[in-house]
Amino acid sequence: MSFLEFLLILLVVYYAIYVLLWIVLDCNVALWIKSKFGVSLSSMRGQVVWITGASSGIGRSLALSLARHGVRLVLSARRVEQLEEVQKECLAAARGLLATKDVLILPMDMLQLQRHESNLFDVLNHFDRLDVLVNNAGRSQRASWTDIEIEVDRELFELDVFSVVHLTRLVVRYFVEQNGGRGHVAATSSIAGFGPVPFSATYCAAKHALNAYLLSLKLEMRKLDVTIFAPGPIATDFLQEAFTGEQGAKLGKSTANQKRMTAERCGELFAVALANKMDLTWCGLFPVNLLAYCARNPTLTKILGQFMTEQTLNKIREGKL
Repeated sequence: MSFLEFLLILLVVYYAIYVLLWIVLDCNVALWIKSKFGVSLSSMRGQVVWITGASSGIGRSLALSLARHGVRLVLSARRVEQLEEVQKECLAAARGLLATKDVLILPMDMLQLQRHESNLFDVLNHFDRLDVLVNNAGRSQRASWTDIEIEVDRELFELDVFSVVHLTRLVVRYFVEQNGGRGHVAATSSIAGFGPVPFSATYCAAKHALNAYLLSLKLEMRKLDVTIFAPGPIATDFLQEAFTGEQGAKLGKSTANQKRMTAERCGELFAVALANKMDLTWCGLFPVNLLAYCARNPTLTKILGQFMTEQTLNKIREGKL
């Protein structure tokens, strides 16, 4: 066997193992490695993390994962009663590591941009510091491309992009003034933010835009940590509130009895990404994780497009395949 043949075999074995990991794992390989051998979540104990959209779903699960390790929290959303329940759950999960004053409830409507600055002041007045901002608030969408009213495009971008960018700019300015630019901002994006899916055109475009904003921020501010967390289908109630193509309408559907990653597992992986200050990570059950890797490669994306119809992609996205 020649040296060239030996290298070729090694290369084939390497890629075979990698593809196998894409199939077996429920997240990208780098995130899985960090979950096993990376920085422990306990390294964040005492830090202050502000989570928007914290009343349910991924935001709630992330808050619980962090609370278990003594991370101080700011919980923001519109639904105060649900925030109070999450606060109680966080204190119980912390098992004495946190007191009531360590989990602040901060009611907030992301679309009220004029209140963002006072919201930030409320956080700083309470804790006298902020270490991590997690932009998790947002809504999804289900609609055919041709049926979407332009008002829906604008409203979804206002919530999923512009409100996030506005709040993030305020927090980044705080990091610059107080810490010389050192700090951490994160956002819940989506695999649809780098691998478009059918029947969610505005949502896909919004997540692409959000990713671009944050990646541009990282290029300009090298001291700042920026985490883009991109989940696939997750078992939450987000389809209840999802946009459709019609202004003012909500999808109002359940994700019950669908093949989706649990919100708890998603929250755990998100917490790992934050603790390890990872840049772009994603998660999802097979075949979502495999498709996410393919979406990062234009050639593989084109090949898959020849074999998978929009109906097949939609079934995978809805946890029906």
